Amino acid sequence: MQISVVRTTLAVGFAALASAAIAEDYPVPVPLAEGAQAPIAAITPVNETFRIAYMPPATEFNYYIAIGEGIKSVAAEEGVEVFMLAPQSGADINGQMGMIQDVLTQDVDAIIFGTHDEFAAAPLLKQAVDKGMAVVMINSDIPNFPTPIHGVVGYSQRNGTHKIADWAIETYGDKPLKVGIIEGQPGYHSTERVGGFLDGIEGNANFDVVVSIDGKWNVEGGNTAGMDILQSHPDLDLIFAANDYMIIGASFAAKALGRSDIVLLGNDGDTSGLEEIAAGNVTATVNTSPFLMGKAAMHATIDALQGSYPGGWIETPTSIEDKDGAIAVLQEPEKLFPLPSKTY
Repeated sequence: MQISVVRTTLAVGFAALASAAIAEDYPVPVPLAEGAQAPIAAITPVNETFRIAYMPPATEFNYYIAIGEGIKSVAAEEGVEVFMLAPQSGADINGQMGMIQDVLTQDVDAIIFGTHDEFAAAPLLKQAVDKGMAVVMINSDIPNFPTPIHGVVGYSQRNGTHKIADWAIETYGDKPLKVGIIEGQPGYHSTERVGGFLDGIEGNANFDVVVSIDGKWNVEGGNTAGMDILQSHPDLDLIFAANDYMIIGASFAAKALGRSDIVLLGNDGDTSGLEEIAAGNVTATVNTSPFLMGKAAMHATIDALQGSYPGGWIETPTSIEDKDGAIAVLQEPEKLFPLPSKTY
């Protein structure tokens, strides 16, 4: 096995790290809330070649597959074993909990996980920590998971969606707009993403939120939610959705209703979302670079297993991409998964 070294950076502007460099030079972690940090020194690997479980909330989301590809690329470089285990549906909380229980019975050194129900997962992940496994949460910025864990890797969700609210104000804020919101299933991710957008438009008299409903994180749910809110509010001007899948679904509803004028804003930077923006079907998104997030998470996990990771939250970059920006991102397919459907 190749030996990793401590990977830190100076506290430079984080936008400068929105490149492959983040995979090897992650920024100095931010400490978790008091009592939320599990001790790194208590991690006790059982395999000479580290065996790591990647456990996202579902396989239905290409976003988590992209994170997994970043994880796999580092595993290949570092000579460690990684496998993915997840239910098909993000709504299958019981299925994910059963899979975590199964992993607890195996000779696994670390779990990189994401979940839509942190309170259901917490007792099982406590068992993992108590067994000496390294436990790292992906795609989050949660400062105080319900049980102490070793690390968190992800973008600041509230800050990311605050950015797209700022962008919307700058781009469209000179006239009154009726706004609809498509939330994810209730939980931390939905609360933070919707909260960031609401924080961003708070106090701006031109943005009037008239409806906010659950889109279940997927395209079908976003389509249903989009159809409901556009039919019940035919004068709606803008929809913000808490992920790209739901805003893609809402775009199908808008097209079916002949609403080519509506502003559609997402969050993730999923390849399919970027391509919908490039095609003019969605307006803009928060690009969160999931492939690079996965690489950073895997490096941090290996460092934790070797005792050189200090613990804490590693912030990964975000940017707002409209049509021109989406095309520019799509022109670097080596940083995306799945690959774009065509050359841009």
